[in-house]
Amino acid sequence: MSKIYSLLFSACILLFHFSAYGQGSDTPVKTIPSLDVQRYLGTWYEIAKYPNWFQRKCVSNTRAVYSARADSTLKVLNSCKTAEGDLSEAEGTARQIGVKDSPRLEVRFAPEWLAFIPLVWGDYWVIDLDPQYQVAVVSDPRREYLWILSRTPQLDKKVYEDTLVRIQAQQFDVRKLELTPQATTK
Repeated sequence: MSKIYSLLFSACILLFHFSAYGQGSDTPVKTIPSLDVQRYLGTWYEIAKYPNWFQRKCVSNTRAVYSARADSTLKVLNSCKTAEGDLSEAEGTARQIGVKDSPRLEVRFAPEWLAFIPLVWGDYWVIDLDPQYQVAVVSDPRREYLWILSRTPQLDKKVYEDTLVRIQAQQFDVRKLELTPQATTK
């Protein structure tokens, strides 16, 4: 099941690289100034996202766990609950682009032997992050993808609304966001 998920994600990345700018904006997407990857590691719960085809089977409990690898890349373990009640997982690799504290990363869910092909890497830009590293917003330079993430399964309504204001200022269409149900207990 996860191999299919990985292949579908890889195909999505190919389409992603060949598509036009998603929102028709001439204003470039702005990332945060810097990212401390060590503080970013750990579990992030998906609070909301732009719907995308590679997550279409996910109905709840979507999360990502980031951990450091010895080669300076990050292990990315995405998981979600499907409509059938199954756990779907996909393991990928993320790497920073540019300087050590760059908020621009690339992520790959394609097999390792395809890592040399630039098109299997997708943009993962951190565009909003609170100082305590508790709430993050991730997108891409074309505004096609958008995820609001939190360290906790639920996000305070005011924090969420304030986050929406900031991403709207970056010309993201917040009406496209789909809330992600998260279980309150394990």
